[in-house]
Amino acid sequence: MKAFEILGLIATVFTTGAYLPQAYKIIKTKSTHSLSTPTYTMIVIGSALWVVYAYDRQDVPVILANGITGLLSAAILFIKLTARSKMH
Repeated sequence: MKAFEILGLIATVFTTGAYLPQAYKIIKTKSTHSLSTPTYTMIVIGSALWVVYAYDRQDVPVILANGITGLLSAAILFIKLTARSKMH
């Protein structure tokens, strides 16, 4: 593994890991009222596009970072959208 691939994996741990406490709290409490739906929609779409791009380039750290971030963001967005529909 090349030095920059290792650097990319370390960056993946930090950037993706930053989502874990927030995702855990939201999944546990189901409280999303202060989160922006457009922001999380953009993060999910952007993460999916990054995964496609990185797959073409065989860039494993980018695939992992954006795949995990996209899944966590999608879970948060799903909870936000379903919580909103229950309120109306």
